Order: sequence, then C-alpha cells, then structure tokens
Amino acid sequence: MLACRPRAGHIAAMLIYKIFRADEWATMQADGQTLGAPVDLSDGFVHFSTAEQAAETAAKHFAGAEGLVLLAVEADTLGEALKWEVSRGGALFPHLYREIHMTDVLWAKDLPLVDGVHQFPKDMV
Repeated sequence: MLACRPRAGHIAAMLIYKIFRADEWATMQADGQTLGAPVDLSDGFVHFSTAEQAAETAAKHFAGAEGLVLLAVEADTLGEALKWEVSRGGALFPHLYREIHMTDVLWAKDLPLVDGVHQFPKDMV
C-alpha cells in the first residue's frame, strides 16, 4: 500500500477517490501514471467520486468485486484538468481530463468486501 504523504501548507484539503481493480493499480504503479480503467478510456476522462459518492459508486460499478484498491487524490492539486460535471442523479462528480500520476496519489488502501459490501476507510473526508 502507498503511505499517506502530507502536503505542506494544506490544512483541510478535499480528497476525491478512484477505485481500481488490483491489476489496474499494479499497471499504474509500474507505469507511473494511467489514463484509467476501460470505462475511463471509453468516456475520455478519469472518473472520481467524493467521499459521499464512493460507496454508491462501488455498489453500482463494482458489486461483488474483490481485490479493489481505493486511491485518494487531493482535488485542488489537479488544476484545470479536473472538471465537476453532472452525472448520476444530477450530482456533480469529479472528472479528470488527463492521466493520473503516482505523484497525484496521497494514499492507496485495499477496499475489502465483507458480506457483499465494500468496507471504506473510516477516515475518508
């Protein structure tokens, strides 16, 4: 797992989250960057979720999937490539219009499946 890297001068950053399958995460680690999962490549941007949206994203797009990894990225470090766009249910979702770099990732944690439900970290903000 990737350890948390504090960023100097940031007090209350907004984190956004990306869920990857283990092989997608391994490829990103090996390459140092990625344009995302197949759905991201198809849509032309990397799909992210807020803390409030992540569990529903997992349930909708990764139901029953094991071996998932949750990545946290600080939204304000992504610049103009991050767009907030209307998606599921009219909510604004963060979409990244460039590759994700390993240097963007604050931390990565396993997303275990327990009794059919993905268990998210308690400290998500």
